[in-house]
Amino acid sequence: MPEAGRKAIVAGFDLSESSRRAVRWAAREASARRRPLVLVHVLAWPFEERTSVRVPGEADLREPLQQALRRELGVLETSCREIDPALEVRSDLPYGDPAEVLGEQAAEAELLVLGGPRIEEELGVLGSTSAELLSRRMGAPVVVVRGNREQPDSGPVVVGVDGSSTSRLAIGFGYDFASRHRRELVAVHAWSDLPLDPFSRVQQWELPWSEVRDDALEVLAESLAGWGEKYPDVAVRRAVTPEKPSQALLREAQEASLLVVGSHGRGRIRRALLGSVSHAVVNRAPCPVAVLRAG
Repeated sequence: MPEAGRKAIVAGFDLSESSRRAVRWAAREASARRRPLVLVHVLAWPFEERTSVRVPGEADLREPLQQALRRELGVLETSCREIDPALEVRSDLPYGDPAEVLGEQAAEAELLVLGGPRIEEELGVLGSTSAELLSRRMGAPVVVVRGNREQPDSGPVVVGVDGSSTSRLAIGFGYDFASRHRRELVAVHAWSDLPLDPFSRVQQWELPWSEVRDDALEVLAESLAGWGEKYPDVAVRRAVTPEKPSQALLREAQEASLLVVGSHGRGRIRRALLGSVSHAVVNRAPCPVAVLRAG
């Protein structure tokens, strides 16, 4: 990794078209942040490089594969330099488990960028490597580049706000991105986590909805306090809704250039039982999604 003070943006590449788009998105973001870019393809060979076990003919297969992958990475490096000739970019071809290797690199990176599942696959879900990386509490923010957008367009930056420490990280990330790319920021606070649809129950429940909304607006105001002074160039729109958080965020993200959420670091079992806003939007958003981890 680059020296201290020059944290890199790491882009995972797995030969898919979505990961190629992610690499190009990462190159533009590295250029905007003035950071080095590292392209990583993890070679998940059946036997790791340092193992004492050898398969007959293994070397005959491994060397041509490495050469082909280096050529692919070389082509990507060239396309990244076409985006910014001054961009410092290199590639890495380590052996190992992709989630473990990328997780280790993310621990020292400024940002980890991955390709997402194709949006036209209605039932498609995030790959196991990406899901494993997103479930970890520690490490750099992860951006999953969904859809066909390789660079920020004119759409706003949408940020999920719930008053937690991870949402504060998401707010800071969103303001920074919006400022550098000259985008509007949409701060979304969805205050309903009820098991039933609140819209169908409003007439039956005797709840002080106006007071609940006022409390939600207060949470939003407190969460955004101070950021406007730090980023006076960023226009902000506030959205408060009784929808489920993932529903509200996905609705606001339809025309967004980036969606930013915090992950509370739930384990796999709790995520399966309770659901996760970050995993829901990463699997369904029409735009790139940045996830800030709890650690």
